[in-house]
Amino acid sequence: MKPILLSGFEATVDHVVYSPDLPASPDQPHPFVYYITIRNGSDRTVTVKGRKWVVRGEDGKTLAMEGDGVVGCFPRLEPGEHFSYNSYHTTAGRAVAEGAYLGITEEGEAVMARIPPFALIPPGE
Repeated sequence: MKPILLSGFEATVDHVVYSPDLPASPDQPHPFVYYITIRNGSDRTVTVKGRKWVVRGEDGKTLAMEGDGVVGCFPRLEPGEHFSYNSYHTTAGRAVAEGAYLGITEEGEAVMARIPPFALIPPGE
């Protein structure tokens, strides 16, 4: 079942911070913490079941990641509720991240909220 965009079910990127003290691999040495809020402005209850991220590096490499839930949770959002969290990505250099949260309504309809693109730019680049 292909998810549909549900009007009012949305994600915002609240803040992005370069965090060089976080663990990172030698091939992806630049860690960025991002703060996101998922809002349910619809008239339906939605449970967030998963997410998909795509990170496109300036070097032409694309990394796609999918997973269940959000930071180990499956937030159930009644109309008007929101869920905020933070996590991080590492990059080789400049990159753009975007994606979607996948949810299901109480009626069993698959829905999604897009994560708008945001830049990951290491200092000095």
